[in-house]
Amino acid sequence: MAKPFLLGVLGGMGPLATLDFQHQLLLATPAQSDQQQLPSVVWNVPQVADRQKALAGLGPSPLPQLLHGIEKLNQAGASHIAIPCNTAHHWFEALSRASAAPLLHIVDATVEHLLSLPKKPPRVGLIATQGTLDAGWYQRGLAAQGIDVLQPSTEELQQWFVPGCYAVKRGAVSEGGERLALLAEALLARGAEQLLLACTEVPVALRAVNSPVLDVSHDPAQLLAQRCAHYWLEYRDSYFTHT
Repeated sequence: MAKPFLLGVLGGMGPLATLDFQHQLLLATPAQSDQQQLPSVVWNVPQVADRQKALAGLGPSPLPQLLHGIEKLNQAGASHIAIPCNTAHHWFEALSRASAAPLLHIVDATVEHLLSLPKKPPRVGLIATQGTLDAGWYQRGLAAQGIDVLQPSTEELQQWFVPGCYAVKRGAVSEGGERLALLAEALLARGAEQLLLACTEVPVALRAVNSPVLDVSHDPAQLLAQRCAHYWLEYRDSYFTHT
């Protein structure tokens, strides 16, 4: 008998982004009652070492705390685990090895979505932390499908992305949105046709200021939520068909 579906969410990076991911799960799940909604257990513990600082060599590794979260989610009975933090995917392989429940990769969900579009965008702008940019997950995944990636410059990251991201983390969401909108607009002006908001604080901030760039943007966390909902619906349909 298949293990009951229970999505584990390794969150806290940051806590607002985790709450937004939970909202995206609700939006992605068609349901006529509470009982049809996606079941989840969420580890929203924000005392995880800063991922950006760790990858820059300026702080401790978050891996011990991430492994602790994975352990707790497995103990809670998670059948699948999602991580609504792009930068934390730097430790994806180590976390996967430590988990009985399979981890769902945010980049896989994003690339799959872009390939499903009626018209594949030839060039996308990638808004992400320096660690995510350096890892190259999105660039390799998209290049394999013939999609060019335009990245922010070092100056743009320092001027707009970093202060915008940390503004969200301290609760100044609209301030963060104003800075991040400038970065998004700069990438579009340089030739990006669409944008990937590959940091979970970014879409939250842009929505706070009603930025028009959202009309040409894709939110990987939202796409990961849709992938999770797909697995739940498959399980739900099969369960109710045979009971």
